[in-house]
Amino acid sequence: MGIPRPLFWGYVGLLLFMIGDGVETSYLSKYFGDDLGFSATGAGAIITVYGVTAAVASFLGAGLLSDRWGPRRVMAAGAVIWVLFHALMLGVAVPAGSYWLVMVTYGLRGFGYPMFAYGFLSWVMAVAPRDHQSKAVGWFWFCYSSGYPIIGSFVFAAVTPSLGFYRTLWLSLAVILAGSLVVLLLLRERTGFSGLAPGRDARAELAGTFRILVEKPKLGVSLVIRLINTTPSFGMWVFMPFFVRDLGFSDGEWNSLLVVMMVANLGALLVFGVLGDNWSGRKTCALFGGVLGAVGCLLCYYLPAAAGYDFPVAAVAVAVYGAGLAGYVPLPAMMIAQAPERQGQVMGVYTLGAGLSVAVGPLIGTVTYGSFGFRGLVWVYAALLLLNAVLCLRVTSPGDGLPVPPTDGAGDVPGGGGERRAPRPRGQQRPGPASVSGRTSR
Repeated sequence: MGIPRPLFWGYVGLLLFMIGDGVETSYLSKYFGDDLGFSATGAGAIITVYGVTAAVASFLGAGLLSDRWGPRRVMAAGAVIWVLFHALMLGVAVPAGSYWLVMVTYGLRGFGYPMFAYGFLSWVMAVAPRDHQSKAVGWFWFCYSSGYPIIGSFVFAAVTPSLGFYRTLWLSLAVILAGSLVVLLLLRERTGFSGLAPGRDARAELAGTFRILVEKPKLGVSLVIRLINTTPSFGMWVFMPFFVRDLGFSDGEWNSLLVVMMVANLGALLVFGVLGDNWSGRKTCALFGGVLGAVGCLLCYYLPAAAGYDFPVAAVAVAVYGAGLAGYVPLPAMMIAQAPERQGQVMGVYTLGAGLSVAVGPLIGTVTYGSFGFRGLVWVYAALLLLNAVLCLRVTSPGDGLPVPPTDGAGDVPGGGGERRAPRPRGQQRPGPASVSGRTSR
């Protein structure tokens, strides 16, 4: 199925953690606006600050910190940060009704989920064989997206009418704790218990993560691709609720639309993971992530605007966008293929782009929505996704003729830690003792 068996409980823990993180997704911006009295752009600014801290944590969690501490410790630190600042937001900032306290506590909580999630992604990439990396990453994003926001949205819909949103946010903390304990108590695969590259100097490793963007220009292109990948989704999740509310949709119906979007995303994730492994990663990203994503983005405005209050029509629009959002699942394997001996730095670049999108998506909306409305916003996002389609074709993917790097006689990339082996090209014989062979998302 593509799930590395030793990491099974990690996938379960990730699913639970992201359920807890996803409870708030469909309503948080409106909660800040309607319940706490902040403006739409003020709510967008809070979520932008959250995105900035998430970007920093994404970069450190899957790169430098996983190399030095090991993914397990990074995940544990992320869980502690999430729980601490979520409790402070609910226990102090929200009762005080303070905009700035909410911004600080929610913003600092942004360090939590990327360290947990992308720390585990580093673990996955360190354990999964190269020929199954896209599938393993596809399952990572399947669990991630199942929790955030699909099952999280179902939890919201099920319990908020009786508990209210504020108490539901306390429930999300309990689910976060459950997911964290599953990982810390049941995930026993040993690779993630120690640093993936513990002997490397931290400052040199950090500098190397940025230097690799110059040394490997296609990784710089890939950083932009990953940034654009989820920029529209994080922006639309903040501003689309205001658009559909004006058309007559209730909060529950918007929540259901979000579920439709991400259910379509889940099905497409597994399909595109197989396509990336067996057809072409870059073509999968360009055609489905770029072109289909741009079309879906525009449909999210134009179909509901034309049909008015019509749930099935709106559901078609968000489903198309959700499927396109999954088109980038081959990207991590494409990036690692550019520099397989520097996996920690490559994953730092990947997750930096992922984290930046959490900030850039709402930031674009904050700047655009007030003047141009949701229509102008989706055109900006669609243009970015079409640019992405062009950029994806510039990144060589496994199977597209990328030269395979040399290895030592044991089949491991020099300096790569020996944690992963890749399949030999078809028809190539197993090397003898004195021979040297080659080997080596969302």
